[in-house]
Amino acid sequence: MRKFAPVPVVAIIGGGFSGAAVALHLTRILGAERRVRIVVFEPRARLGAGLAYDTAEPAHRINVPAFKMALYPDEPEDFAEYLIRADILAADPGACSAGGTAYPRRSVFGDYVAAELAPRLASGAIEHRHKRVRKVTRSKGRWTLRSEDGEAFVADIVVLAVTHPAPSLPKALLPLSSSPRVVADSTRADALDGIAQTDRVLIVGNGLTAADVVAALAERGHRGPIVSISRHGLRSRGHPVDAQEPFGDFVSVPITRASELLRRIRQTLRIARQQGLSWHPVIDAVRAQGQQIWQALPIVERRRIARLARAYWDVHRFRIAPQVETVLDQAVENGRLEILAASIASVAIDGGEIKAELRQRGRDALRSIVVDAIVVTTGPAHGEILKSQSFLSGLERAGALTLCQTGLGIACDLHARAVDENGRVDPTLFIAGPLARGTFGELMGLPQVTEHAVFVARQIETLLSRGEANRLQAGAG
Repeated sequence: MRKFAPVPVVAIIGGGFSGAAVALHLTRILGAERRVRIVVFEPRARLGAGLAYDTAEPAHRINVPAFKMALYPDEPEDFAEYLIRADILAADPGACSAGGTAYPRRSVFGDYVAAELAPRLASGAIEHRHKRVRKVTRSKGRWTLRSEDGEAFVADIVVLAVTHPAPSLPKALLPLSSSPRVVADSTRADALDGIAQTDRVLIVGNGLTAADVVAALAERGHRGPIVSISRHGLRSRGHPVDAQEPFGDFVSVPITRASELLRRIRQTLRIARQQGLSWHPVIDAVRAQGQQIWQALPIVERRRIARLARAYWDVHRFRIAPQVETVLDQAVENGRLEILAASIASVAIDGGEIKAELRQRGRDALRSIVVDAIVVTTGPAHGEILKSQSFLSGLERAGALTLCQTGLGIACDLHARAVDENGRVDPTLFIAGPLARGTFGELMGLPQVTEHAVFVARQIETLLSRGEANRLQAGAG
């Protein structure tokens, strides 16, 4: 049995939504009587916002109806009730869709999480260290975390709740990597400041981030032409006008092949249409059952889905708020936004302009366009996660961490414990949040991220309980 210090220390690296939710639920599970020190390392001013909700951009709205977002799986409408308590909607007349469903600004959800954490931070149940971790090492059964100022912190349990790395610049754009006209990371607060209202813009990527960019530019009065490209030319879909319950069963009979999963989804879509339903409830059912579906698939089939079907899944699974969908629809209708299935063959700067050669899908001839700015929105560089921060690189060199075989994150077992280079599980090193989705499947949005945070917190509580029992036995001896 594992022994811990008299007061066990849990260190959580990353205080975005996942890390903050693990800390919050761990305090709830342990209760006020349990003596455990919970420390979250997060350089941002507040916990819980992270990359997703730490934005002041007014055009950025939550992509899920407010009544489906909450910190507590057993209280799914808690955030919607917070909006009423804090009178948020009165100050944001554009927050509700035509059907009356609230999609407030994304920063509001960050405010909500911060409000839930505030009492625990004030009481000391959760400690927030405004520091970036640079190195993590293991010695004598405990972990030493060294922050950027050189301070060492010792913990019994470590939870990795770090964010995805920024997008990788496409190879064709590497010659312009130092150009101020190329926005390599559109999630930066000032990323779009250099784009003038009449600039011609090329967006590389067509997912949620691309939609955010179009909406943010529109909010700033941008009226220049936009060309948005991706390999398949698929743009994010919106939500149904009327709410529909999830439709379909994909787990009663386990599916072990990617082709069979696709066949089952198509069959269910046909049945849904016959019953007057849209595609939305079918995808909702796949999402809700996603972890069971994923875990029934062999690794080779998971990799096939990640490689071949991810683009189609993402545009249906990750839906945009109605307000953002309206902006995109209007831009397409008036000819200001063109969406293409294409990739960049080459780029060159000529004076103050960028000349780009596009290789369109299904066409032999290249298409030449001239733009003033390029914005990259290709999504996280999943395969680069262990190179994205120095402490992760160090843990990889030490053999403590490995990439997930699906290429979607960090390898862990079904208890969210890290798997080392020899396939062994480390019982005191946990992977929380989307970086565990190679093992668990659907872990990229609420409520699944919230449920996973509760799951990780329970795994930690079980480990702590075993440690306490061990100490009691040792004392009795």
